[in-house]
Amino acid sequence: MTSTFKSAACEAAHASSTVDVRLSSPSDAKEWDHYVDQHPMGTFFHLYGWAAVSANAYGYEPLYLVARRGPKIVGVLPLLDVRSPLLGRSIISTAFTTGGGPIGDDDAILDALAEAAVALGRERRVKYVELRGDWKADPTWLVKSGKYATFNYHMPQDEAENLSLIPRRRRAQIRKAIKSANEGALQMRYDQDPDLFYRLYARALRNHGTPVFPKKFLTGLAQAFSTEVEISFVEFEGAPVATLLSFYYKDAMILYYAGSSPEAKAARANDYHYWSLMRRAVERGYTTLDFGRSKIGTGPYHFKTLWGIDPEPLSYQYKLITAQNMPDVNPNNPKFYYFTKAWQHLPLPVANTIGPLLAPNFP
Repeated sequence: MTSTFKSAACEAAHASSTVDVRLSSPSDAKEWDHYVDQHPMGTFFHLYGWAAVSANAYGYEPLYLVARRGPKIVGVLPLLDVRSPLLGRSIISTAFTTGGGPIGDDDAILDALAEAAVALGRERRVKYVELRGDWKADPTWLVKSGKYATFNYHMPQDEAENLSLIPRRRRAQIRKAIKSANEGALQMRYDQDPDLFYRLYARALRNHGTPVFPKKFLTGLAQAFSTEVEISFVEFEGAPVATLLSFYYKDAMILYYAGSSPEAKAARANDYHYWSLMRRAVERGYTTLDFGRSKIGTGPYHFKTLWGIDPEPLSYQYKLITAQNMPDVNPNNPKFYYFTKAWQHLPLPVANTIGPLLAPNFP
């Protein structure tokens, strides 16, 4: 990245203001993260570490825009130049995450960051610019909602109260899972074993018809966010059947990458896993459990609703550059139906070899 970018469009947009929007450089990382930490809308996915992780694992070029008034950072927008062999070129904030859209001190700064993103898109002749996150775009941006939802739960400190707020049927399953754990059949592990995590997660994604990400993406996350990442497992009768990669940030535990084997359901491993992580987060001083993003209508979406947490629909904003229509890149798209069904029947070694090569096409 270079710190000298300033497009003509960006100059025109800010001629009457003191806001300066430029591409950041790695030397801005510490100051950038401090701004994200302090901003009420700053999320884990705004942190600077995602730039190197995405670049190294997928080859995407980071385009991290920083807004300043004088020497002070007043807004940030993490972008990635995504070059997909199958779907073409786009600029996205931030790929593979639920958010990462513009944050700033006021609406004028948000607009300035968005305009600079569009200027980059035009200069690079991408198909579209996609901004994720809660911000009010001007009417020239297209908005897509109803595809994804996120789930956030404020956890009571008291265990009995926490359990009482979970719907009766799910609560009964949790109690059975706890009983099974007390009898020794279920056991939690927290040992940061990325190889085991990847094997379980890759198998689960193959079963869902989705290509798995490259293993070096997992390695990059562990290196960039060593104090924020935790890997957990549930064993059933000594064999690992469920795994989760979680992030800890601000007041929240974010349950992000989850995978389980077919044996996990009958063993109630997922019920025990989520409940155990919920109580672990409370014990460590966290007050919010973020169940992550799910496609509306899918199995993971319905599983999360059973915990009594209201889904919060996500909206993505698009500015079309060379494309004529908004993209629809998700397994529920009928265009991907046969691909998904075929992928589910691939031998696991084949899926794990081809998947990392295809994953960059689905940011």
